[in-house]
Amino acid sequence: MFPRLFPRLTNPPKRGQALFEAIVAEARAPHWFIAGEAEDSIDGRFAVLASVAALAMVRLERAGAAGDGPSVALTERIVESLDSELRQLGMGDPALGKQVRALVGMLAKRVGQARTASEAGAWREFASRSVLRDKAAGGAAFAHSAGACEDLWRRLGATDDSALAEGRIA
Repeated sequence: MFPRLFPRLTNPPKRGQALFEAIVAEARAPHWFIAGEAEDSIDGRFAVLASVAALAMVRLERAGAAGDGPSVALTERIVESLDSELRQLGMGDPALGKQVRALVGMLAKRVGQARTASEAGAWREFASRSVLRDKAAGGAAFAHSAGACEDLWRRLGATDDSALAEGRIA
């Protein structure tokens, strides 16, 4: 209602916001933490979010030029979110940039791992390194995490480029 009444007083959604929200929703799914036994901590939640985002970024890379804009927008929203979250945790300006860069580096590492996993079908290795952060591989929880990564990759692949850019994942 307010956007129609006061169009210049309400900001339009930020570029990439819908895709970022879809990625966050995927990463917050309870199955990662219950059946997959990802660590339910700040570090564990970041690991799941970064893993899901990495899979989406690799999928956008495969879209060629059509994926460039959405990928950049997703990265911008992730960096903005990291900055905001770290500030809420009490981190001050002198250390903030360094910590955000470190987290973005961890995301970039996961993108490389996601590329390898998607090309070679190495979902067990991806889940072990990226989602579970090198916990001992084995058991039902490990199998769940690997299967969830592979399933998400299939769903991302089945999603049309424009739908993905709008945050709709099959």
